[in-house]
Amino acid sequence: MNRPQLREAGDSALLLQLAPVIDPAVNAQAIAIADAIRHRDLLGVRDVVSTFRSVAVYFDPLKADVDEISRALRVAVSAAPISNIGRRHEIPVAYGAEHGPDLDEVATRAGLSSAEVIARHAGVDYRVFMLGFQPGFAYMGLVDPSIASPRRESPRVRVPAGAVGIAGRQTGIYPSSTPGGWQIIGRALEPVFDAGKTPAARFAPGDMVTFKPASAGSPPLLNEIVAPTVPKGMHRVTVLCPGLFTTIQDLGIWGQQGLGVPVSGAMDTFSHAVANLSVGNPRHAASLEATITGPELRFEQQTTIALSGADMAATLDGVAVPMQRPVICAAGSILRFGARRRGARTYIAMAGGLMREHRYTVRPIAEAEEIAVGPSVTTTVRGDPARVLPMPSGGARLRVLPGPQRDELPEGCLESVCGNRFTVSPQSNRVGYRLTGPLVPSRSGDMISDATFQGAIQIPPSGEPILLMADRQTAGGYPQVAIVITADLPIAAQLAPGDWIEFEVCSRDEARRALAEREGMLTGAA
Repeated sequence: MNRPQLREAGDSALLLQLAPVIDPAVNAQAIAIADAIRHRDLLGVRDVVSTFRSVAVYFDPLKADVDEISRALRVAVSAAPISNIGRRHEIPVAYGAEHGPDLDEVATRAGLSSAEVIARHAGVDYRVFMLGFQPGFAYMGLVDPSIASPRRESPRVRVPAGAVGIAGRQTGIYPSSTPGGWQIIGRALEPVFDAGKTPAARFAPGDMVTFKPASAGSPPLLNEIVAPTVPKGMHRVTVLCPGLFTTIQDLGIWGQQGLGVPVSGAMDTFSHAVANLSVGNPRHAASLEATITGPELRFEQQTTIALSGADMAATLDGVAVPMQRPVICAAGSILRFGARRRGARTYIAMAGGLMREHRYTVRPIAEAEEIAVGPSVTTTVRGDPARVLPMPSGGARLRVLPGPQRDELPEGCLESVCGNRFTVSPQSNRVGYRLTGPLVPSRSGDMISDATFQGAIQIPPSGEPILLMADRQTAGGYPQVAIVITADLPIAAQLAPGDWIEFEVCSRDEARRALAEREGMLTGAA
């Protein structure tokens, strides 16, 4: 068996890699190591996630002792793995026809009848190795080798909720509608993720799942995402025009990546914090994140606001609104935005913070929606126009640390990433930026899905890099050659499609100093 390898994953995570196989014993060891680290209650640790064959530890770079975490991981490796057999689940599945459009293709490839494929798929107890890709998505295995199937050459734009798929010797259920490249052979008749329950995910690593052929019934019930009702007595803001993509964001939620739930939160955490501090809120309070084009808002009661981040020529009843300063909006006044001058995302904080709905999806605000504002607290904190992160003007150079899978890529890959200029493509969003430009040395074939990290630069077989951002999937199958340092993620967040981007390698010490400097800009003026 391969010797475990401990890799840095940027300046805010470590990745312990065990043997590169999909094997129940290796997975049991990964789960046991993750449990051991969680029980250590190490300072600064934000999240611990087990995957097929690795353990990712995410931490606060300014609070955690990286050497202490490394020692704890090495000690945990030597601990005897527990069996990790969790709960058992039986899931009814409608196979074939409109529920399983790829069943016949899988059968043809295997030289079997469709009924034989169903019998071999449903006649096995599957282990839940990990959760990732999307909230509640369980990677299960091992599928009978005779029906193992490659991913589709071209992923579907939409795979419906409940779809049961095969990819290699893995199988799984899509908890919600999403693009996907697995071979779809059926549809589960019971939901596997419910945001209204605790835990929200039906499965956990180590659970066992059996599929049972059943007649088609109703599709799995999903929690409909609707705007929350403004509680009586709270201030209201009416959305007259939502802008291009305006969402309510805080600093995200840690501790649920093991369920496939990304941390998410504000893309530019620095500007988000500045806006909040300018109105006396704690930095984690929810604000509005406006992307490229700002919204039009009417304040139904007097409200104090502050703007930070991208300059989108904001006006209040026709009067220009300064950045990084508290501004009192009278009842009935209207906030509008004009042409974007620099940067891509503006943060609109309101004294008292905004009310958030459930944490598992990012939903843009809608026309005529009412947003609830919490009660404000009297404060002496004032905006500081000097407390600002310079916005990119046409592009930016970002500092990176080598990624945990750089050795799995061809020689010269990291040098190619750091020696060329790329462009942020229009196919970019809060999940990730697709970068166009010179092709980067890559490789063909699948990598065992592993933990992902915000700021990671993935290199798919096409050689076109992908920069993972706040809403990234928590696991992925492309090698991560480098990771943008935490201090530079807010700069990356302010890049727009068409902007250029360059990368340069720095040291861990430089990354820590840069982050400490950013933190000083916030705390020094608070």
